[in-house]
Amino acid sequence: MQRPSGAAGSPPVPCKSKVLVVGTTADYIDWIQSKYPGEGLFLTDPGVRREAMELPPAPADELQCDLTDYRRVRVRLEQHLEQYHLDLAGIACFDCESMELAAVLAEHFSLRYPAVQAVRNCRDKLRTKTLWQSHGLNTPAGAPVDTAAAAVRFLGEAGGPVVLKPSSGSGSELVFDCVDDSACRSAHQQIHDGLRQRRCHRLYANKDAEAARIMAEARVDGREFSCDFAVDNGRVRLIRLTRKIKAREVPFGTILGYLLPAQLPAAIEPDIFRRTLLQSAAALGIQRAICMLDFMVHEDRLVLLELAPRPGGDCLPFMLRCKYRLDILKLQLDFARQKAVPIEHPRNGAPLAGVRLYAEKNGTLSRIDTRALERDARIQEIHLTRQPGHRIALPPEDYDSWLLGHILFVPDDRGPVEAQAVEILDRVRVEVV
Repeated sequence: MQRPSGAAGSPPVPCKSKVLVVGTTADYIDWIQSKYPGEGLFLTDPGVRREAMELPPAPADELQCDLTDYRRVRVRLEQHLEQYHLDLAGIACFDCESMELAAVLAEHFSLRYPAVQAVRNCRDKLRTKTLWQSHGLNTPAGAPVDTAAAAVRFLGEAGGPVVLKPSSGSGSELVFDCVDDSACRSAHQQIHDGLRQRRCHRLYANKDAEAARIMAEARVDGREFSCDFAVDNGRVRLIRLTRKIKAREVPFGTILGYLLPAQLPAAIEPDIFRRTLLQSAAALGIQRAICMLDFMVHEDRLVLLELAPRPGGDCLPFMLRCKYRLDILKLQLDFARQKAVPIEHPRNGAPLAGVRLYAEKNGTLSRIDTRALERDARIQEIHLTRQPGHRIALPPEDYDSWLLGHILFVPDDRGPVEAQAVEILDRVRVEVV
């Protein structure tokens, strides 16, 4: 960018170089600002700031604007950079709904970031499957199902249980497991209604007219994993590998927590795994990014589920910081600046588990009592994200408000990590009125 000029006859005003962080949450902004002040310029949706418990950054470090209007965002950003004498050293994004805007801005400001089409390839799960299959990568069979009848037909063709979900969604939101025709019809209607209710949500506002709205895929059983990796110039480096701890008696696909580090079956050789990571990104048009990949292991084979050119969120950054002393947010900022990003994984010590705390009923949160965990030597960290007065609506109405925080613990020999996670959560008293 061109540096701003000073007064007539005076030298140009020097620019402060920052990484543009597009559309992230208030807790991430506070994390970066408190630990690395001055490194980021935050492009923030006004709604995020209105609901935030955290204090906002200084005016020079945050620009609030409607992130759905890309042209207006670009104009406002140019004005902000000029007003505060700022320059952009890179661009970063931590949220799926903001990745396309980040790609658009990166192209305009000549910053390194995955192209718009690559982001769209990731955001459209059906297109992701098609591209992976064309490159010989293993992923569940899938198809668009614009009607309930189409979903029922896919169930018959699959010959087993299927999963229905929005093609542009994220996580377990509006994801349903279907074992018969009736379940397919009910799930399709719930997704259709849910998308209509969320039509103004940026996560589901797909700007690609050719993208399917609802898709079905064959359900694959097995252990589910998640990883972060950096791909750059044909090379790949693994940042983390975690196994997902699945929740029971809650909406299908809901994750109770994670185990770090995870071990893949011996049949999956490290070189094959790294090559698959590289191919999974390249097939979608990603040449340089920190990526998150969700996958399963079925009969000692990798089955790819979805990929995003961003690091994993939720409690994962806290787990990496606790287990490896690795700050993934800082790593992303340095990667955006094209700095060297050393990744070290100390091999000593026990695995770390992160478990999510969910509300069990609708209403208003009045209290969260964790005192029963104070003397439990397994507990490493308790991080609550909601305060009394918070309104809770359970899925499928809302998939965000029922998540109240997370607990990090080191499993011992008392039993499987899943059982210990449930036992720890059962000792937390959550009062909702």
